[in-house]
Amino acid sequence: MRAFGELEAVIMERLWSAGEWRTVREVLTELLQQRQIAYTTVMTVLDNLHKKGWLRRESSGKAHRYTPVMTREEYGAAQMRHALDASGDPAVALLKFVNQMSPEEAAGLRAALDAHERRNGR
Repeated sequence: MRAFGELEAVIMERLWSAGEWRTVREVLTELLQQRQIAYTTVMTVLDNLHKKGWLRRESSGKAHRYTPVMTREEYGAAQMRHALDASGDPAVALLKFVNQMSPEEAAGLRAALDAHERRNGR
């Protein structure tokens, strides 16, 4: 699983934050508050993200509306899974990752592991 390019990541962040379908024009309007960018550039990136399977698309009159196929959190989890798979030794990679966690993050991981074990009857 490849990470997003810089503009793809900005656009995905906008779509995740919106929490609803967005047209090219709506995404463009938001992006223009922070950068100069052409309508056709936004349209191309949204179309590419759709072709790559990251976005759903539906017709809305003459325009298209887009929404992510997964949540920001699901994407983050998939990126972590990919990093573990590519690490060579997932157990060592996990240990190094855990050693970088704040106490709050470690508590969240502990709670997630406890819930995982309860679901799996352990």
